[in-house]
Amino acid sequence: MSVSLFDVKGKVALITGSTHGLGMAMSRGLGLAGATIIVNGNSSQEKIDAAVAEHQREGIKAVGYKFNVTDEAAVIEAIAKIEAEVGAIDILINNAGIIKRTPLLEMEVADFRDVIDIDLVSPFIVSKHVVKNMVKRKQGKVINICSMMSELGRDRVGAYAAAKGGLKMLTKNMATEWAKYNIQVNGLGPGYFATSQTEPIRVAGHPFNDFIVNRTPAAKWGDPNDLVGAAIFLSSKASDFVNGHVMYVDGGILATIGKPLNEN
Repeated sequence: MSVSLFDVKGKVALITGSTHGLGMAMSRGLGLAGATIIVNGNSSQEKIDAAVAEHQREGIKAVGYKFNVTDEAAVIEAIAKIEAEVGAIDILINNAGIIKRTPLLEMEVADFRDVIDIDLVSPFIVSKHVVKNMVKRKQGKVINICSMMSELGRDRVGAYAAAKGGLKMLTKNMATEWAKYNIQVNGLGPGYFATSQTEPIRVAGHPFNDFIVNRTPAAKWGDPNDLVGAAIFLSSKASDFVNGHVMYVDGGILATIGKPLNEN
């Protein structure tokens, strides 16, 4: 198998919500593989600048753009600016997302809509306007960051699960409509990963930590770098006939019902 199948050198990759966490891990991985990285965020310019600087210290070509992925006018303006200043977007990773852990009976409708807007509507908005230009070039890669909640329910994350389940089906429909233009649209579904957000609960003896370690056949939390290979595969020629799938990088969670809590 030719290594060139996985070559992303010279490609321009936009990763939304990439100032930290899994988004930054994927952008770093693609950058080290030779892609030019577009870092996006909306909370602060300082976070974007810090992420760009961190990439550049490793020799990655990276630039940052602050815009709200739920604001269609802002998205249109940002995409036009990126393509004029950096180049045509070859790879889009719709990573921006939020979660609100509230029981459905207690959740405000506004909060439910907020999660749906960011986690489901924004991938539609950003993809729509990036893909218009991919169609003209007859090539492109779109990766929607799904979740195990695209397949499973869990207490207190009803809005998130609804959004991620919808994103799985949106991925399939994007693939259905855009494959004829040589555009591959797939999902990437992370399992439970060791990030700064999960650090407080990744302690031996913490109920959720013990639950995840027991529930995962690999018996550990994922390392953010574990997503990089899958992201490169779905961004490269190696996946040119892969369309409409969700690739789960979860240590095997979705493959099993789990084991009894008292089993060694």
